[in-house]
Amino acid sequence: MTRIYTLTLAPSLDSATLTTQIYPEGKLRCTAPVFEPGGGGINVARAIAHLGGQATAIFPSGGATGEHLSNLLLDEHVAIDTVDAHDWTRQNLHVHAESTGEQYRFVMPGAALTDDEFRRLEEKVLTIEAGSILVISGSLPPGIDVSKLCGLVKAAQKSGIRCIVDSSGEALKATLEIGNIELVKPNQKELSALVNRDLTQPDDVRKAAQEIVDSGKAKRVVVSLGPQGALGVDANGSVQVVPPPVKSQSTVGAGDSMVGAMTLKLAENAPLLDMVRFGVAAGSAATLNHGTRLCSMENTQKIYDYLCS
Repeated sequence: MTRIYTLTLAPSLDSATLTTQIYPEGKLRCTAPVFEPGGGGINVARAIAHLGGQATAIFPSGGATGEHLSNLLLDEHVAIDTVDAHDWTRQNLHVHAESTGEQYRFVMPGAALTDDEFRRLEEKVLTIEAGSILVISGSLPPGIDVSKLCGLVKAAQKSGIRCIVDSSGEALKATLEIGNIELVKPNQKELSALVNRDLTQPDDVRKAAQEIVDSGKAKRVVVSLGPQGALGVDANGSVQVVPPPVKSQSTVGAGDSMVGAMTLKLAENAPLLDMVRFGVAAGSAATLNHGTRLCSMENTQKIYDYLCS
């Protein structure tokens, strides 16, 4: 199978806890925190591992929080390749209020990366063997602008590495201008921004995604449609996959689970329909969990079998 790597420039150590209710000024008694790895590419690598695949997570690691993050990944049998960073890896907090069922996500800024730290991460990327898949996912940390990200993608493609970009805003738009991106997964709002027009009619989304494929910017565009599943487009046509109704507990991790599942199928050279089905199944499976937990193989397989029936 094609080897898979992920790159996360702004990793995090995520902690999740429960409290009865949230109100100002008082002391909010919480349950013992549960710590999990966080950051786009890291979660994609974790999802791939949960689904029986293998991926190596490349990321900067700083301080005690970075060490804790690395140990958690090793506990999940996720291979890692890290660069020592001066700034401590950020720590995020997710709080679930039991009285209302509401979730509060406190997301800290990513740890700043120096030019030397970014250079060492880029060097690790460029040692990846040609033909491998690299998933670049997550936000950009302080000190890293879009031009540096684009330079890394261009260098990786020149080395024969197949790049998937899961980002938004200027980062997604700029990397698509490079062209030949293997896969992007915008939601409808992000797709609208990419094509610079409103997508109000049912067929508008498909046409906009097809434009990106036809222009050579991306080989595959999978548009996340929330409860309506996803629309996938490649050079051979389009498919839409709608998941069965599920009792959603949390949407945290659904997007990363979806990207992980689709990357796994892409590495197997699966057709677009199979890739989107598996991605929707994994994304839906992740919503069955509280907090920041990702998809499980058992739930993903059940939903995938339903979609294939």
